[in-house]
Amino acid sequence: MPLTLLRRFPGHTYPRQFWLMFYGMLISTIGSSMIWPFLMIYASERLEKPLTVVASLMTISATMGLISSFIAGPIVDRFGRKGVMIFSLFANSLGYLLLSQATSFPAFAAVMALQGAVNPLFRVGGDAMMADLVPPEHRVDAYSLLRMSNNLGIAIGPAIGGFIAASSYNAAFYCAAAGLAFYGLLLTFLAHETLPARAALSGDETAQAVRERFGGYGRVFRDRPYISFIAAMLFTTICVAVMWVLLSVYVKTNYGISERLYGFIPMTNALMVVILQIPVTAVTKRFPPLNAMLVGAFLYAMGVGSIALGSGFWGFWGSIIVITFGELILAPTSSTYAANRAPADMRGRYMSIYGLTWGISTGIGPVFGGFLNDTFGPHTIWLGAGSIGMLAVFLFVWLSMRSKQVAPQPIR
Repeated sequence: MPLTLLRRFPGHTYPRQFWLMFYGMLISTIGSSMIWPFLMIYASERLEKPLTVVASLMTISATMGLISSFIAGPIVDRFGRKGVMIFSLFANSLGYLLLSQATSFPAFAAVMALQGAVNPLFRVGGDAMMADLVPPEHRVDAYSLLRMSNNLGIAIGPAIGGFIAASSYNAAFYCAAAGLAFYGLLLTFLAHETLPARAALSGDETAQAVRERFGGYGRVFRDRPYISFIAAMLFTTICVAVMWVLLSVYVKTNYGISERLYGFIPMTNALMVVILQIPVTAVTKRFPPLNAMLVGAFLYAMGVGSIALGSGFWGFWGSIIVITFGELILAPTSSTYAANRAPADMRGRYMSIYGLTWGISTGIGPVFGGFLNDTFGPHTIWLGAGSIGMLAVFLFVWLSMRSKQVAPQPIR
């Protein structure tokens, strides 16, 4: 895999640790994706409560994630990336083991709170480590490679996990725990810390970092173009969170599509990313990032909204095709945009705020969708989510027009 990819990507100098992250993510994602697409089905059947109540588990997880994200940014910038990532992987592994034994709402809520608290630690640390390892001009390609690794795992995991979960959810939970723990061991013994040395920073950056210690988020919030970008991403990620959290329950409850068959829907998404991410990135990086993200957000909104029109597997499968093209455009472009705006001593905090979009959307989106389902009917989940996605499109249009009037922020 690496030799082929290196021949197709510019800058054949990705360091060894980048490939450690590439393969570690693949292994851990295969394990965890055996269970996460079916988690709401599992919780719904165990708890036998309304969808709004079950979806509130994601709100609990997301609330803890928001708190953790703010804490993670300064810690990652101050003390390093590696230890935070390792702790997150092992704690998340423990969470899957505990979920396999949960039988009541309080038990589910406690474990979801644990996982919500530790998930952002890995994401913030990993994004910062990736930016440390790869120079700005190659980051969009590097993020695309890591997305390919992640989605290759997702292509394999749900297809296998659907069969395993249909027979034994416990076995699927154990596989998820094992994959995360194995990646934690790889980082423990093979990775090195990448936190930039203070001496390597400019005098102004070092003085500012010392004064701010564990704060510093004021500098991020004063970056108005970045915060406007975060707001646009938030609308899109709410749309996406509704889809990935509730779709499995929606198709099984309303159309009788089993875990075995549903597993091929996230598998299709993942295989498309593995096969198409390189050529799509090669095209999209030729355009201004905000313009590319606008197109990606539009495809997301249209794809999620179109789920309301589906009535069988192939209809939902077609919606996923549209959604995935939006993902192929938006995901690596937005990660690169966030990383490139961050000063070296602020990468953890910038990526932390970027990660908050997923935490907030996971807290809001599923409960919003559950409310629409329980109050107005199942189809309104997708009409509501698609409408929120269109708000992101309008905001990206505004940002793109505004960016033409303002000098672009230099890449760091």
